[in-house]
Amino acid sequence: MSAETPAAPGQFTRRRLQFRSWRGTRPFWAGLYILLAGFPIMYFPYAHLQIGNLTVAMATTAGAGSLIIGVLLVVLGISLWYQKHIRTFAGIAAILLALVSLPVSNFGGFVMGFLLALVGGAMAVAWSPGAPPKPQPEGEIPPAGDDAPEAAAYYTGADGVDDGGTSQALKALGENDLSGTSPVNGANGRHSAG
Repeated sequence: MSAETPAAPGQFTRRRLQFRSWRGTRPFWAGLYILLAGFPIMYFPYAHLQIGNLTVAMATTAGAGSLIIGVLLVVLGISLWYQKHIRTFAGIAAILLALVSLPVSNFGGFVMGFLLALVGGAMAVAWSPGAPPKPQPEGEIPPAGDDAPEAAAYYTGADGVDDGGTSQALKALGENDLSGTSPVNGANGRHSAG
């Protein structure tokens, strides 16, 4: 018998669904991209590449600026996950930091950090929370026939001859209401300005 207790059946699925619902209520991917953008921007100015016996030092005089930009991007990415109401500020700040990283930190972490921060910032600005789902009472499912929309009335002309219904429909319902017109006669609202 082992000291480890096996996970309850379905526990992994339950945790995965909890993470999915948490992830769906915030700009998760925008935060992840911004977070990942900070690492190449921080790393490359301090990196030493080994090519055989040759050491290439990437250290620049703007190493402190690169470190600050990278740390700010990481903080913005994490804050997007836990403080979703700052998404516009964090997105714009990430885009500005990405632009500043181009001249400061080796072309924005060799363009990798720049592109990640740019895409993540744009995603953060564009994200909006969805409407919460309305709870449905259990067991009360309305029959399909009760809520079905009624068929539109078909109008004939004043003399009883079918003219497509447009003349009487416009007079009876008002000029802006085109709900009773037929799409065959071309008066289905395509040419109305209001």
